[in-house]
Amino acid sequence: MFNSQDCIILSYLEESPGTKTVVLRMSINETEAMEIVEQKKAGQFGSMLSRVKKEEIVVGLPEVYYECMLRVAGRYAANYYVKKVHTITVTSNVRDVVLGDTTFPINTKSKFGKIISGKHGKSKVDLELDEHVFIEEKDELTFDHHGMEAEFPFKIDSNTVESYPDSILEDGKTAVRDAGMTHDEAVQRLEQSLKGGMDDDAKNIQEEFVMDGITRVYVPIFEVRLSGPDKREKIIRIDAVRKKIV
Repeated sequence: MFNSQDCIILSYLEESPGTKTVVLRMSINETEAMEIVEQKKAGQFGSMLSRVKKEEIVVGLPEVYYECMLRVAGRYAANYYVKKVHTITVTSNVRDVVLGDTTFPINTKSKFGKIISGKHGKSKVDLELDEHVFIEEKDELTFDHHGMEAEFPFKIDSNTVESYPDSILEDGKTAVRDAGMTHDEAVQRLEQSLKGGMDDDAKNIQEEFVMDGITRVYVPIFEVRLSGPDKREKIIRIDAVRKKIV
């Protein structure tokens, strides 16, 4: 994006904030999840050309997985210089414009342009100047357990999260699917996103990138394996927080 030799980093990463762990509370139990499966199972195998009867489908036992969504929040500020051309209009008797130690000539007109403008027409001068640009950006990104960027549709408050998340994740019985990327990788993705508005030919860059927080949010998911005609298999995944198939 820019020449790293022109970049002066004031602060890459201030004291790293602690990682917060959150486990979302289930809104449905196993029985309610299986009711959703019964309602939706036939649709997993059917098509416009064929329909599968519910009794043709064998439903497996439900399994619960806690899948990690990794959330990173941070701020980015920078100031830099970038060359820009500003065109000004001058009277026809001006031959050049002097700014400091630099002389800018008027733009050469074509024969047709001279005829149209006449003796009293206007001329144009292109001033190539250095702009001093300041930017400030703040953002938060969420990545699913595959490491893909995702929306975060959940509300986090005392009513939606478990009081003792570590005890749930570390009891030895809970199946956990951790984040598909490291914290460093997520932070780098956030930094790249925040820098996205910088000019490609920026120079003499002074920048600051600060992390505001990293949160690991574990979402409970019911998974049920289905066996249909012709040995076809499907898996229904139910978001146990929003009570919907995902």
